[in-house]
Amino acid sequence: MRKKQNNSSMEVVNEGESLQIKWYGDVLECDSESCIAQIQKQISSSTKQISFNAENIQQWDSSLLAVLYGVTEQATKQNIKVDTSALPKNLQDLMHLAFAVDRQPQKKGNTRFGFLGGIGASTVNIFTVISNVIGFIGEVVVSLLRFFSFHSIMRGIDFLSALDDCGPKALGIVALISFLVGLILAFVGAIQLQTFGAQIYVASLVTIGMCRIMGAIMVGIIMAGRTGSAYAATIGTMQVNEELDALETMGLSRVDFLVLPRLLALILAMPILTMLADFMGMLGGAFVGVFLLDLPYQEYWKYATNAFNLKNFMVGIFHGFCFGFIISLCGCYCGLNCGRNADSVGVATTRSVVNAVVWMIVATGIITVICQEIGI
Repeated sequence: MRKKQNNSSMEVVNEGESLQIKWYGDVLECDSESCIAQIQKQISSSTKQISFNAENIQQWDSSLLAVLYGVTEQATKQNIKVDTSALPKNLQDLMHLAFAVDRQPQKKGNTRFGFLGGIGASTVNIFTVISNVIGFIGEVVVSLLRFFSFHSIMRGIDFLSALDDCGPKALGIVALISFLVGLILAFVGAIQLQTFGAQIYVASLVTIGMCRIMGAIMVGIIMAGRTGSAYAATIGTMQVNEELDALETMGLSRVDFLVLPRLLALILAMPILTMLADFMGMLGGAFVGVFLLDLPYQEYWKYATNAFNLKNFMVGIFHGFCFGFIISLCGCYCGLNCGRNADSVGVATTRSVVNAVVWMIVATGIITVICQEIGI
């Protein structure tokens, strides 16, 4: 026995195991919650299939799509088959798109491997990541070549915006942290040097330490947490919102449009921030030496200037340049390879900071060995 319920232009027909929902005329600004509730009342334990039929509608808006989505979602939870073949093609495409996006946090698979299988799976994953990273670096290099040959599609406004974010807006935090690091370095050095009555060499210790490596490392860590994570979060959110797919659809290079301005801005800003960190670190050491250790400021200035070496200074600037390249690559790579849900954005942000710090330490070791070998 068939039961019919009419709600303006909607008709619900219950045929035992099958439930047919038909629309007629115009479906505009309908009460989607009321429609879904009416359909839900007709679903019984014997219902095996729900069919939609909207071939006879003339005009419709998003309220119809809301009804279709709500009913389909409820039916899926109840293991009821949903037939959308009688819907117009554009409605079918919208329904497919609505359910194609993964809105749930990614979960690790339950696949269990043996000892050898685990080694094999880990090896494959490592080589996959290495291949992706090499491919991304290759794209960045090609993008840089296009930029220097004036064929890049990078917008100047994007570069200036990125430069403003990682340059002037970062001066305060870099100056403060570097001052405190110089102060702490002077305190630690003074404790040991006081044993030999050589407190005056605190000036040399702080000057050499900040100029050669500590200034660059502190700036790198600050910018990895402040700017690298922002790169990953911004680009990752664009991935979730399918803006990256839109760029590809329009034929625009994601690397040229998103990565290149951020890369150039950070590479340009990092050496300048490193110089500021060197100066503020030495200022912090001078504060400890003059005001807390009662060293004559003329003597402190003399030992600090004698310890200052252009080679050490340029080594620190080169560290800052390399760190800018590493931080921007890690942030942009993690953002571009982000998943399509909110949880993935957080994961990408965390990975960008961790990877940047790890590779900065690795780069520091490599540069130190090279400088030692060539006598710098």
